[in-house]
Amino acid sequence: MSLRLPSRLILLLLAAALWLTACGETNQGDHAEEAERGVPVAAAEVRTRDLSRSLTLSATIEPRVVIRLASRTQGTIDQVHVEAGDRVDRGDLLLELDLSEHRAELARARAQEEEAQLEYDRSQQLRGEGVVSDADFQRARVALQIHRSQRQLWETRIAYGRVMAPRDAVVTDRFVEPGEAVEAQDTLFELAAMDELVMRPGVSERDVVHLEVGQSLPITLDALPDETLEGRIRRIFPMAQPGSRLVTVEVALPADATGRGVRPGFLGRISTRVDARPEALAVPAAAIGEDDEGRYVYLIHDERLERRTIDIGVSRGQWTEVLEGLEDGDVILATNPIDMSEGTRVRIVGWRG
Repeated sequence: MSLRLPSRLILLLLAAALWLTACGETNQGDHAEEAERGVPVAAAEVRTRDLSRSLTLSATIEPRVVIRLASRTQGTIDQVHVEAGDRVDRGDLLLELDLSEHRAELARARAQEEEAQLEYDRSQQLRGEGVVSDADFQRARVALQIHRSQRQLWETRIAYGRVMAPRDAVVTDRFVEPGEAVEAQDTLFELAAMDELVMRPGVSERDVVHLEVGQSLPITLDALPDETLEGRIRRIFPMAQPGSRLVTVEVALPADATGRGVRPGFLGRISTRVDARPEALAVPAAAIGEDDEGRYVYLIHDERLERRTIDIGVSRGQWTEVLEGLEDGDVILATNPIDMSEGTRVRIVGWRG
């Protein structure tokens, strides 16, 4: 009885050894078969793509020219002829001051000038006769000049008492009422040139280099979703704002923008392409490897990997521009090539892009 147990154990061990040997031979056969068929990989076709960059800007619509019209003399307001929102033409009368005191002063200045003129004429005649000295004649001449200047001063003040529109515009604000006393430099009205509307978005230093004066840009407005206006860059400010490093770009709206319903204060949006690359030869960014010899990808040719050194341009999202090293239609390994080597046999099981 004691001799039969070891025999059975030996038989079991031999059977296990034979089974393990068979499994090993099967695995080796599978690996050999897989190597023969090739490593499964994802591939990508090299082709042209639009790698232009989108630029989106927004800013408030505003008049390019805003005039704060101030009084040029002191006085009491007699009449105001316009309200906020009124459209005015160049030369229209906006406001009149009470000029009764000014006119009285002008009448006195004219009388004094006439008297000085008579004295000057008399001195000039008597000087020729040798009765009046040169000094007395010069005093009469200076007195005439002084009174003439006084008369001109009051004429100017009276003219300043009638405030005219300096250009075609819309009255956007009115700050005074009849009966109010004003001093020189007090603000009376704010006028805006509605035929020259602009928006002034801030543009990053990276993007502003791709813009130029005169360039056309499409403008859309939240208030008028069905309208697209053709704006044009009027000027690019010479300096970036210190804090944000944004450069202000002034975009002029078309002259008929107001007639199409655009108003100052509306939000305008610009969406355009910069750094245009509409037909850039591109590959997945993940397919590019880099070592001491430079950047490279693996070209798949006759089911084997072939290393290609490349020069790249810009990257946009998951795509990178290839400047040299590949041609349109080439098929490359689409994934990170770090674990691959040249000459490896592969089989394509999926495509990217």
